Amino acid sequence: MARKGHRPSKAPTSRPRFYGRHAVLAALANPERTVRKIWGTREALAELDIPSTIPITFADAADLGRLVPGDAPHQGLVAEVDPLEEIWLGDLLAQGKEEGDQRPLVVLDQVTDPHNVGAVLRSAAAFDALGIVTQDRHAPPESGALARAASGTLETVPWVRVVNLARALEEIAEAGFWRVGLTGHAEGTLGEVMGQGRIALVLGAEGEGMRQNTESHCDQLARLPISDKVESLNVSNAAAVALYAIAARG
Repeated sequence: MARKGHRPSKAPTSRPRFYGRHAVLAALANPERTVRKIWGTREALAELDIPSTIPITFADAADLGRLVPGDAPHQGLVAEVDPLEEIWLGDLLAQGKEEGDQRPLVVLDQVTDPHNVGAVLRSAAAFDALGIVTQDRHAPPESGALARAASGTLETVPWVRVVNLARALEEIAEAGFWRVGLTGHAEGTLGEVMGQGRIALVLGAEGEGMRQNTESHCDQLARLPISDKVESLNVSNAAAVALYAIAARG
């Protein structure tokens, strides 16, 4: 029997390398994550409790620097991992069906910068979001840069990748979420339009913003009441401010 719900996209097959203490420790602590190998300095590895099944290679800082992009701050630790298993949107939405669950959902429309997606994951964790949803072809894969920006929250915040974002937004609406798209040309502010129901916060990429088809699948458009001294906020900053506003509503 075919499984119901919006199917996840096919997960990447390549193994990312995470670097930095937070990313590596969080990967080790996540029972859903398979860590294949760890490289590290003797000082950094001495502080970790690593299962005996994971191969360890001692390396100096210069050798570790050759395992990561450019001058990435590895803090003496690099880990090769398997990407996390795919998550079905229907499974994620089912987690939030309990009465009184007001956790918001974050939907990103073609946000491709791994640092921004990582920062959004961190904010989603900080404000107890149900998870994030992205389109597979226009979102970054798991990577060391994304994991470092997420500061460990890549392992704790569910991330659903979907093939068709418009259809995913329809399923999100059927699950009882009020879909609010953030855009600078909206008339009302987020505080004026979000109400008291469950919110699916939809954000587009910097510069281009949300695509027209994505906007048409929102129930309401809203803007943040920012000063006219700046044109817009970085998408990850906008997500943090909006998630705080949703969490703080009376």
